[in-house]
Amino acid sequence: MTTTDTAPALRRFGRTAVDVPVIGQGTWQMERDARDGCIEALRAGLDLGMTHLDTAELYGEGRVETLVSEAIAGRRDEIFLVSKVKPQNAGRFGAIEACERSLKRLGTDRLDCYLLHWRGPVPLAETIEAFERLEQAGKIRSWGVSNFDVADLEEAEKLAGPGRIACNQVLYHPDERDIEEAVIPWCEARGIAVVGYSPFGSRGGFPTADSARGRALDAVAAKHGVSARQVVLAWVSRTPALLAIPKASRAAHVRENARALRLTLDAEDLATLERAFPRR
Repeated sequence: MTTTDTAPALRRFGRTAVDVPVIGQGTWQMERDARDGCIEALRAGLDLGMTHLDTAELYGEGRVETLVSEAIAGRRDEIFLVSKVKPQNAGRFGAIEACERSLKRLGTDRLDCYLLHWRGPVPLAETIEAFERLEQAGKIRSWGVSNFDVADLEEAEKLAGPGRIACNQVLYHPDERDIEEAVIPWCEARGIAVVGYSPFGSRGGFPTADSARGRALDAVAAKHGVSARQVVLAWVSRTPALLAIPKASRAAHVRENARALRLTLDAEDLATLERAFPRR
């Protein structure tokens, strides 16, 4: 395996003064999985340096935040904790109330970053006003957005001023590269972290070993002595603006993900993957 250091690779999280691991932990749909296994998996990830932990009030209607609370008990200061507000709750007062509920479920007095899950009916100005008030009150340390395109980002920056948006969390995997056209360059130019969720694609969408794309992943994986999924994680987090938050509800999968923290793909690897997964 090609490595850059003996410690997990870290990257600055947007405008914050915090460096987080390039590969963190997502929790989407964990309410569907065995609770004890999820808690074990999250704790294993923390032990392996995957301390960027992402959740949302939407997930299981708060049940996943409660699960996360149990997983991080006694370890809060180690973690860069992110949660998200539903669009319908993102008004100037609603977002504050939603944040307070998330804090209670998570068993903490602050979030490291709070995100608008996606654009909805509430005016963006109200959401940003609430986020700024939450940050001033010490309830959150930074704020960002999710599923924003460039037009949305430009509107948010105009309302908040430059240097306020910490991150944009977006769908990103080798078969879903639309954000490379404009979103990633826009964020890179402004020091905004781009956090890729669902890096392995939707359920059942990962390339099979007998497909051309699967063979390309396996070839790169064999070269480095890693798995195809580790190659994908290294690809998703390959540039300075990019971070990834794969979800894993079993400790074995977390350990596999964590091994990608130190994997660096070379130019030959990237060219192989570009041929297999061309941007459409």
